[in-house]
Amino acid sequence: MSHVFHRNLRNEYPVAVRGEGPFIYDKNGKRYIDGSGGAAVSCLGHNHPAVIAAITEQLGKLPYVSNSFFSTDPMEKLADTLIADAPDGLEKVWFVSSGSEATEAAIKMARQYFLEKGEPKRHHVIARRQSYHGNTLGALSVSGNFARRAPYEPYMLDVAHHIAPCYAYRDKRDDESEEVYGRRVADELETAIKKLGPETVAAFIAEPVVGATAGALPAVPGYFKRIREICDRYGVLLILDEVMCGMGRTGTLYACEQEGISPDLLTMAKGLGGGYQAIGAVLVGEKVVEPFAKGSGSFQHGHTYMGHTAACAGALAVQKVIKEEGLLANVRRLGGMLETKLQERFGNHHHVGDIRGRGLFQCIELVKDRATKETFDPKHKLNQEINREMMARGLILYPMGGTIDGKHGDHIILAPPYNLKDELLDEIVDKLGQSVDAAIGRLPA
Repeated sequence: MSHVFHRNLRNEYPVAVRGEGPFIYDKNGKRYIDGSGGAAVSCLGHNHPAVIAAITEQLGKLPYVSNSFFSTDPMEKLADTLIADAPDGLEKVWFVSSGSEATEAAIKMARQYFLEKGEPKRHHVIARRQSYHGNTLGALSVSGNFARRAPYEPYMLDVAHHIAPCYAYRDKRDDESEEVYGRRVADELETAIKKLGPETVAAFIAEPVVGATAGALPAVPGYFKRIREICDRYGVLLILDEVMCGMGRTGTLYACEQEGISPDLLTMAKGLGGGYQAIGAVLVGEKVVEPFAKGSGSFQHGHTYMGHTAACAGALAVQKVIKEEGLLANVRRLGGMLETKLQERFGNHHHVGDIRGRGLFQCIELVKDRATKETFDPKHKLNQEINREMMARGLILYPMGGTIDGKHGDHIILAPPYNLKDELLDEIVDKLGQSVDAAIGRLPA
């Protein structure tokens, strides 16, 4: 009997003992293709020698030191590296240990920013339905994943508000172009700001490409430029959550590069350290830093392991590998190949309604009826059944339910490592196809 409180106490989990590149091996010797990097984390696969060497070297020097007393070379160099390539206007880096911590820091930083500016009424945060920004209470409050929020509704902050997602497959009207649709849903932000009172709204938070909750869902062209305009008009801070879609996952180092905008605050985690150490960060705009520097001089927030020395050394090594091995270009090349293979396998599939994503962040959305876009009954837990089939075939992808509203809809995310060998794409798509067909084939007519 395991004494671990596992995520699902009814599951019996295989025990992983070794990783090598895109593969994980369990204690029985079974090989799994890690086609999603866990939750889009392992961007370099497992056991990259350069990253292991950097962490090992740092552990031999200084594993950890509190940044209440010291700075460190790995932390300083990692910050320099991130800012050198960051969107315009981002100037400082606040290090944390996870994506949820990054969101907590960003929304608290937004609040203190307005206190430093002498605008204490600004405290509301607006987000989008079918978004996800983390599992801590503040992060969950601004998240629009209502299934994950439901058990904790009594704890949710009443300063968080939600508008429509940019979900063209489901919500664009037949008489609308993508641009007109994008403008319509973006303008919901302006409506919400006016309703709450512009002088009371602190921030808007959104994922440039929505992650697990809606399934690698990019916005339509022009949507985020309109969002940026609205935030600027009303003095609202724009927080972009790139925890899952950033650090190269969509083909550019920062996902918002493809939107042609810069945020005031940008959160990151997963691909930052590639799973080699626990690390996340908030990139902070110059305009946000200035009131802190001229005011109290400090951010009233922090965690024990922020800026962890070995974690920063590992993340710095991950970012060096991405550059030195030309992996951003490889993400774009492999992403195009993967999209083509998904279209070939599922483009005419009776139960795949949408194939979407950017770079090596792709998704298939499953439907009972392609014509009506009707979903499968949630009681069938189709995404979990597909996951069982994939695991049996030695494939790890990222299945989720509740795609549309937290209850209805199923999707599967593919997020393989940036350095994946071309030939493995065929095996991933083939095993996914087998798994989808087998799981659906068992459903009652």
